Amino acid sequence: MIDLGVSKLALIAVVALVVVGPERLPKIARMAGNLFGRAQRYMADIKSEVNRQMEVEEFKKFREESASALKEVENSINSTVQEANTHLSDQADIFETSFEKLPLDERAVWDKTKRQGRNSWGVRRAARPIWFKRSAGMRTRVQSGAARMKRFHHSAIK
Repeated sequence: MIDLGVSKLALIAVVALVVVGPERLPKIARMAGNLFGRAQRYMADIKSEVNRQMEVEEFKKFREESASALKEVENSINSTVQEANTHLSDQADIFETSFEKLPLDERAVWDKTKRQGRNSWGVRRAARPIWFKRSAGMRTRVQSGAARMKRFHHSAIK
């Protein structure tokens, strides 16, 4: 802002001491410092607001550019899709005359995806003998947590 050297500050301090007097000089110095701090904060606020406005303008410009680029890409994709559809419709006429469409059996597709027979985990687990399940500690019946706690509690008392 203002370029003040040490000699200029000393001269201003001497003049202020003579004009104001030594009694009121600390009070005036505090007031001047307070005003100087307010001016600095005001200038910082103005700078931040200007920077924010510049960023908003840059963002708006970027958004407009990206929107126009997106529209160009969308138009090119739409034109490519339309060209592909026309070519495919021409080719589809040829294929429809030479091949017959087979009906899709949904049950057959479902049966192929399901695991069946020995490969099924559920079948392998259920096929184990009961003596093996008991010795391995596998659960054979569904039981609530409270019933299980009651069963083990009574067995511990006996």
